[in-house]
Amino acid sequence: MTPRIDAHHHVWDLAHRPHHWLDGPESAAIRRSFGLGDLAGQAAAAGVTGTVLVQVLPDLAETAEFLALAAGSELVAGVVGWVDLTEGDAVTERLAALRAGPGGELLVGVRHLVQGEPDDRWLCRPDVRRGLAAVAAAGLSYDLLVLPHQLPAAVDTVRALPGLSFVLDHLAKPPIAAGVTRPWAGLLRELAGAPNVYAKLSGLVTEADRAGWTVAALRPYAETALAAFGPGRLMFGSDWPVCLLAASYGEVVAAAEELTAALTPAERAEVFGGVAARAYRLPAAPVPG
Repeated sequence: MTPRIDAHHHVWDLAHRPHHWLDGPESAAIRRSFGLGDLAGQAAAAGVTGTVLVQVLPDLAETAEFLALAAGSELVAGVVGWVDLTEGDAVTERLAALRAGPGGELLVGVRHLVQGEPDDRWLCRPDVRRGLAAVAAAGLSYDLLVLPHQLPAAVDTVRALPGLSFVLDHLAKPPIAAGVTRPWAGLLRELAGAPNVYAKLSGLVTEADRAGWTVAALRPYAETALAAFGPGRLMFGSDWPVCLLAASYGEVVAAAEELTAALTPAERAEVFGGVAARAYRLPAAPVPG
């Protein structure tokens, strides 16, 4: 059996560090602290035996804390952290320092909140590309957090750096609530044409009608991703606790299971564990008996 992995979730402690992105009224339902203890029972109920904890803030201290947290957890198998990719040679030093700290061996990737960058071509900047090359040299992956209009820059970037493994978060947040697939679908297929790119079946419920989403509304987007990446490059992620704006952890897992029900057992095992383990080079996790 393949371990079941949730390849994308977060934690945050509002008493320790402010999260101003939660200040708006649309985030009221998750404007509180969330820790691994809040997730453990729900993950166990869904059969999840390992997770990937993903950065929330562009903050080196947060990444160091996440690594230390993961070191003391039986659930977290890897951490996708943050470094300032524009720092040139210092990127290598920052990564080495994180790896030298508590839990440093659990650093599996890096992410930046590209979706918030006003420059649609931010990923193509020479200083960013040098930072990405340093991530590749360190043997880490890079999570792409982009919106549909930023996909052309992502396509150019993954082609320019064939030695770096990229993981697309949330399928680039397609406009599910609007029921629109173009031009997103074509751009997604173009990105998937690069063999060094994986994608996460994650974050879909919050891009749909949050008050009345259905699996049927998600299906065209999931099927587009499956056709583009195949079950060998697509991984499940809950996006907990952000998903709670639209659905419970169990509902997100159930939706992903329904969306992949037509796959073979071996293909589903890939989506729910094998791909994440391979993309992030996760250490061997215990297999449920």
